[in-house]
Amino acid sequence: MNLWFRLLHLLICSLFRPRLTALADVSRLQFRVLPNDLDLNMHMTNGRYWTIFDLGRLDLVLRTGLARVAMRSKWAPIAGAGTIQFRRELKPFQRFTLETRMIGWVGGRILMEQRVLIGPEQTVATRALLITGMYDRRKRRFLTGEQVLQAVGIHDAPSPVLGPAAQALLAADAALKLEDGAS
Repeated sequence: MNLWFRLLHLLICSLFRPRLTALADVSRLQFRVLPNDLDLNMHMTNGRYWTIFDLGRLDLVLRTGLARVAMRSKWAPIAGAGTIQFRRELKPFQRFTLETRMIGWVGGRILMEQRVLIGPEQTVATRALLITGMYDRRKRRFLTGEQVLQAVGIHDAPSPVLGPAAQALLAADAALKLEDGAS
C-alpha cells in the first residue's frame, strides 16, 4: 500500500468512528481524486482503485474489531482474487464514496464487494468483487468464514446466498488454480 497519508488518516479516524458488524454493516469512506491518482487520460488510473480498496477492507477489519483479534492471534488478512467493472471515470479532484461489505463465504474464502459511488445520487462508478481470507500464520492455514465471524462475536451465522457474479468469481479462481496445478 503506498497511500501513506490516506492510511494514517484512516487509522486515526477509525478510532472515532462507530463500530461495524461484519455481516450487517457497510464501511463507507469518503475520498477525493488527487493528482497522484491520475493516469495519462487524466482520470483515476485503474491500479489506484485496487490500492484504495485496500483502505476500505482495512476500515472494515478495524471497525469490526477483527484487527485486534488478528494481531493477537497472528492472523493476516489476504486478498486472493478479484474482478472489477469500471462504469464511470473519476476525474481530477472529484469526490467519491467507497463502500466495502462482506457478502458471504465458502469455507475459508470470504467474499467482499467494494463499490465506488459518485455524485449526489451515489451512482455506481466502479464495482469489484474479491475473494479474501484470514490466514493463521501459526497453524499455516486459512480460517473458515465461521471462525472469522466467531472471533468478532457472531455465532451460528450461515453465509448469505452468493449471487451469480460471486459464484462466477469463485469458479474462475478455481479454474485458474487448476490450470496452474495449484491446490
